[in-house]
Amino acid sequence: MREILIVGGGYAGFYTAWGLQKKLRPGEARVTVVDPRPYMTYQPFLPEVAAGSVEARHAVVSLRRHLRGTRLISGTVTRISNADRTVTVRPVRGDAYELGYDILVVTAGAVTRTFPIPGLAQRAIGLKHVEEAVAIRDRLMTAFDQAASLPAGPERRRLLTVTFVGGGFSGVEGFGELLSLATAMLRSYPELSPDDLSFHLVEARGRILPEVSDRPGAWVVGHLESRGAHVHLNTQLLSAEDGHVVLSDGTEYDSELLVWAAGNAANPVVHNHTDLPLDERGLLRARADLRVGTDAGPVPDVWTAGDDASIPDLASSVPGARTVPNAQHAVRQGRLLARNLVADLRGRRVRNYRHSSLGVVATLGLGRGIFQYKGIVIKGFPAWLMHRGYHVLAVPSWERKIRVLTVWLTGALTGRDLVSLASVQHPRNAFVTGGQPQMPSADRAKEGSTP
Repeated sequence: MREILIVGGGYAGFYTAWGLQKKLRPGEARVTVVDPRPYMTYQPFLPEVAAGSVEARHAVVSLRRHLRGTRLISGTVTRISNADRTVTVRPVRGDAYELGYDILVVTAGAVTRTFPIPGLAQRAIGLKHVEEAVAIRDRLMTAFDQAASLPAGPERRRLLTVTFVGGGFSGVEGFGELLSLATAMLRSYPELSPDDLSFHLVEARGRILPEVSDRPGAWVVGHLESRGAHVHLNTQLLSAEDGHVVLSDGTEYDSELLVWAAGNAANPVVHNHTDLPLDERGLLRARADLRVGTDAGPVPDVWTAGDDASIPDLASSVPGARTVPNAQHAVRQGRLLARNLVADLRGRRVRNYRHSSLGVVATLGLGRGIFQYKGIVIKGFPAWLMHRGYHVLAVPSWERKIRVLTVWLTGALTGRDLVSLASVQHPRNAFVTGGQPQMPSADRAKEGSTP
């Protein structure tokens, strides 16, 4: 059998392996997926996980449950040497080793792009993994509990101040959902008022949601501001040391929660540790048929898809356009990649990837959204329903569709579940302290105690 090695189990990698599992004949090839996580994250659900509208486990898809005929390796590929047809795997436990292949599929996915901003690494939480979304929700709800026991003043204001950096879809959706959650929570906290809340969205460009046109983007800004949010355009985060946020527009304030959603960067193994051809952005050069290479010729037996791939956008009228890194493309590229791999194994013709956008839809909080397809723009509740309808159809497997839909229907009948489980992030605290509550880490530091 030929060995097909898939680097990464995200959107593109999961759908490639899933498709191969259905299409390969017994004994035709063996498929191996290497990924440090045992699941694929359905990232469009992360804003709703942060708001508690989707259960965290329902936003991920188990690799072992759905890729039963695939060999799964829990680890990270740290180097690709196509000249030797090997990759270096660093397992979660144990020493690194080399793994050979006949056919390589690189779908390692992107990583969160960061900058050397003072305090960022110490204070910020990303919004790319389900663990981060859960932590964001728990931090906000814990802050409400603490603020409700304090008198009005700077400390209460700091606890209820939230900052999102990044005005793309991830940042805007997360911001809108968390603002909706915080506003709803005020009804359960009579000690607090809307004036205690302070939500800031920071974007370096002059507009948010670049995937939509100017007027809908401006409407989203106005909509968020009408709900009490502060949107800082043409503004950068300069510092976040000790939770004190300094922006380039001169604004300064203290913020308990800082969420970084300012875009993606190429995966380091692709950008720095491979002998495969890269473009100027550090992405793998790919042909329209998803082979790694250029129009002059492909690299034999090497394929790619998803956020790490620079793939020609045949549906675009712009010369030299490449597909944008989003879920629509990653899912469809993964499906086509599985078909092309099987066709290539059997000596048949492979097909080029071509996909015209189905439009863009975003949630802005419970009951609020925006949808645009070419010149058609839908706002508010209808767009929110379209968002939920699209994603419950798009999440893989009927099992996950049913679970997510059940949670949504339950929430519609019973309301939000306003429970914080922040203590699960430190499960030994109660055991170590004998059940005594611990003071916040900042206060422990002042007293010179150890965590």
